[in-house]
Amino acid sequence: MGRGDLSDAEWERLWPFLPVSNGSCDRWRDHRQVINGILHRVRTGAQWRVLPERFGSWKTVYERHRLWSADGTWERLLQQVQASNDAAGEIDRDVSVDSTIVRAHQHAAGAPHRPTADARLKGGRRARTSGRSAVAEPARPPGGGGAGDEGLGRSRGRCTSKLHLSADSRCRPLSLIVTPGQRADCTQFIAMLERIRVPRPGLGRPRKKPDSLAADEAYSNGPVREYLRRRGIRHTIPETSDSQAARRRKGTRGGRPPGFDEDRYKKRNIVERALNRMKQFRAVATRYDERGYVFLGTATAAAVAIWLRT
Repeated sequence: MGRGDLSDAEWERLWPFLPVSNGSCDRWRDHRQVINGILHRVRTGAQWRVLPERFGSWKTVYERHRLWSADGTWERLLQQVQASNDAAGEIDRDVSVDSTIVRAHQHAAGAPHRPTADARLKGGRRARTSGRSAVAEPARPPGGGGAGDEGLGRSRGRCTSKLHLSADSRCRPLSLIVTPGQRADCTQFIAMLERIRVPRPGLGRPRKKPDSLAADEAYSNGPVREYLRRRGIRHTIPETSDSQAARRRKGTRGGRPPGFDEDRYKKRNIVERALNRMKQFRAVATRYDERGYVFLGTATAAAVAIWLRT
């Protein structure tokens, strides 16, 4: 077993949730060997073509990672691992949310532009490829960047992506979303909470509602607070200075200030530590993936490894 490979105990936790068929007559190559190759690349940030020979063909490793990123397999594996921890009573419902900027390497900006259907009909030309085999792209899961931007944008760090994350009290990721770097945090808040889905071991709906939530001033706006009140989620979000000034100008019509628990807010550092733990994986700290859904799969694979090893 090499450094960073799945241990026997981690493999025993993961293998029951792995897909048993690839949807065709071809058989899967050994899952453990391929997953170890994926985790090696996620941990080191190495190019796919230079993967060590002990992981087999680099193309097999890459194609399985791309496929599992596209069809949501990585996300389902994360949810199933979370469910196994929840069944053992190792998950609490105190959630914190935040985001971090991820610098995009120049290799991440080479994805060819795919025109819309209207543009193809108007121009009467076929979509241009980048010299690669014209393989149809599978359906992308939500949260992997919008059409045309691939989760890449312009911010103070130049070409960047933003990784939005919610975490439990043990600094483990619960849900992830990738957007362009200039996207505001509050725009992804509702989508990020809706993506928290911890399946129950038996019958019943997945667990989606946290007991309490902590966030910084970036999430302090009316729609976010209204959403939390509607779902009955206790929250600790500081009020921005301009919101305070606007409320005071209205006098009695401005209403009471929102509640704020200082002790609970001090524990918001768990999401900062979770983001730091995610960035220990070099392929997450720097984005090398061209496609947004592939980078989201890379971050989700890192989250699965964190859950297995915590």
